[in-house]
Amino acid sequence: MINDKMNCIQTLFLSAVEGITEFLPISSTGHLILASNFLKISQTEFQKSFEIIIQLGAILAIVFLYWRTLIRNIKVWQRILIAFIPTGILGLTLYKLIKHYLLGNTVIVLISLFIGGILLILLEKIHKEKDFHLSDIEKISYKNAFLIGLFQSISMIPGVSRAAATIFGGLFLGLKRKTAVEFSFLLAIPTMLAATVLDLYKSNLSFTSYEFSLLTVGFIGAFITALITVKYFLRFIQNHTFIGFGIYRIILSITFWLLILR
Repeated sequence: MINDKMNCIQTLFLSAVEGITEFLPISSTGHLILASNFLKISQTEFQKSFEIIIQLGAILAIVFLYWRTLIRNIKVWQRILIAFIPTGILGLTLYKLIKHYLLGNTVIVLISLFIGGILLILLEKIHKEKDFHLSDIEKISYKNAFLIGLFQSISMIPGVSRAAATIFGGLFLGLKRKTAVEFSFLLAIPTMLAATVLDLYKSNLSFTSYEFSLLTVGFIGAFITALITVKYFLRFIQNHTFIGFGIYRIILSITFWLLILR
């Protein structure tokens, strides 16, 4: 049975899914869509807005952790904003297509997860980190920052993963692993802020008091779980590759297809 409304427990579960997956290369949007499908929650307009807006809660975890860098280093901000340009333009232009036809489409999510998993594994097999690879975000060229932004714009397809796309782009363009991951974290700030503001504007804030309460719970839950996940992920990548994430994406997509959609 499909439910048109979430309850508080489902909201907490989805917020945890968002906080854990937002900065991992496994697609937070894809996981939210699959989780909603698993919980039998209907992909209403509010549900789609919920999946966009609570991502801002996760992004605030990055602001909390990197506030000194964001306040003191204008060079970092310059590169973040340049990288945001492609997604900003395409997101504004393709908003209706993304929300009405891509978000909530489980088949697209599964295909994206599967292909993305293969690409992550291939990237790790090819990519070898060198001493000359860039380790400072402020030294990323404007051209490469823009190109990383182009990689990020691919993640408007649910299941691709914004984190995977930007990390992939960063590694491909010669960034060290930790640098690519941290730039992906920071680029999420204007990206998800813009996505949330645009969705709130388009929806005219036409949410009920109950829906606002769900958004608040989801927002706070995503912030807390993202804070924990980011700290762990930064330690994890020091000694591990992304191959495990690629394998996970492939297994998840095949399993979900066989057990849920078949």
